[in-house]
Amino acid sequence: MPLPPEPPEPNLAQRTGMSPAGAYAMRQNFANEVDRRLTVPVADQQAYGRSLQRALDEDGHGDLANEFVVLVDRSANVQAALVYFRAKPGDAWSMIGASPVSTGRPGTYDHFVTPLGVFQHVPGNMDFRAEGTLNEFKIRGYGARDMRIYDFGWADGERGWGKGGKSPMRFQMHATDPEKLEPLLGMRHSKGCVRIPSTLNTFFDHHGILDAQYEARAEEGESMWVLKATRKTTPWAGHYLVVIDTGRKARPAWAPGPGKAVRAHIPAGADTVD
Repeated sequence: MPLPPEPPEPNLAQRTGMSPAGAYAMRQNFANEVDRRLTVPVADQQAYGRSLQRALDEDGHGDLANEFVVLVDRSANVQAALVYFRAKPGDAWSMIGASPVSTGRPGTYDHFVTPLGVFQHVPGNMDFRAEGTLNEFKIRGYGARDMRIYDFGWADGERGWGKGGKSPMRFQMHATDPEKLEPLLGMRHSKGCVRIPSTLNTFFDHHGILDAQYEARAEEGESMWVLKATRKTTPWAGHYLVVIDTGRKARPAWAPGPGKAVRAHIPAGADTVD
């Protein structure tokens, strides 16, 4: 069963009233460090910001501000993660960057539709790191060694097989095999988790984009072994991953799926990993 939500600990910027200029400057870090990026038109950036606000309102977090939030559109015609920030409640959300992802593809046993909602990133569901080992199909399901697996605990997922319905699934966000599966990002292909590019995983990890709660525990003296000593956690570290489904009927030009050549060479066993 899902754990009761932990009271969110304020990040450094929220505690000290820092100027938000550094948070908006993270756009340049994203551009420099993430190699799979989507160029989202301003109108769509704004529309997604409004969708993010609606989801937060519905979950009782409508005043959230001064921290980063990761938004995922699980729509089959989008498959994107977008990082957002705003300085104050009532401000419009501003996009920091966007990348292609893969979410749950129904139709096969043990494949869930990625759950919708607002998911808090807490140490009670401790993250871990990929071992980089190959499965029987020579696929690294969690990506290269040392990639971080963001664990959001148990969620009620819609079964994508049989008669449907819901049952508990372990909901995670993680990298995937860099050679065999990362080229498939942009289409539904996971067992229910959110697959992200390896460089986006490293960006989240190094800057602590969702690590407000982890850093709070570390400051209290707890051993947060998953946090690297070399990290440079942003003062605007966030707490939440938000999943929506815009249900777009056509694929926008800014969110292309993998090309025919890539789809034609999907490796054997690709659907056996998260």
